[in-house]
Amino acid sequence: MATDHEHSRTDPYDPDLDSGPPDATAPWLEPVERAELEELVRRQLALIGEDPERAGLLKTPERVAQSLAWLTRGYAQTAEGVIGDALFPDSHSNMVLVRDIEVYSLCEHHLLPFFGKAHVAYLPAGHIVGLSKLPRVVDVYARRLQVQERLTDEIAGALERVLQPAGVGVVLECAHLCMMMRGVEKQHSQTITSAVRGTFRREARTRDEFLRLALGGRSVL
Repeated sequence: MATDHEHSRTDPYDPDLDSGPPDATAPWLEPVERAELEELVRRQLALIGEDPERAGLLKTPERVAQSLAWLTRGYAQTAEGVIGDALFPDSHSNMVLVRDIEVYSLCEHHLLPFFGKAHVAYLPAGHIVGLSKLPRVVDVYARRLQVQERLTDEIAGALERVLQPAGVGVVLECAHLCMMMRGVEKQHSQTITSAVRGTFRREARTRDEFLRLALGGRSVL
């Protein structure tokens, strides 16, 4: 998968607008790309035995193209772009944790959703970041085709790169529809992944404090 700096598209909306873009049809895809994607969806419908011309499916290709553009909008974004100038000089040096951040992503193996919560912490080293930027960074990487393991690492790596903190910790707890509605069909399974950098990796007490706060006292074992 390409890195942030290898994506040529730029974020088409203002990251300070909490409501996000007003129209999911707009510029996540170029018109030619969107038309091609709609035609591919139309062909898929025919291949599975459906009639793309029946009333209920006439607008399905357009809707799917819009949906995929929205669900993969992270390809048009970077961590640097969503954080912007929201880094502020500050002497605070204790842990900052935002927990229970909703995560929605698409498994790259089956294009089925996985979803859950992210717990993100960092140890400031001369700067703090606007709190809303941590969930935004999670979304930059979640709104791509992913596996949970890489998603966890990419969030941690981006925060380490942009914030340059003393340490970063990320835990994801997710349920995967590719395990729930197909395959082994295990409805109550949950996958937990973690990534720790800097002080969180080197110092067991700091790492344990992060995991205790992130998981509410629950063990990861």
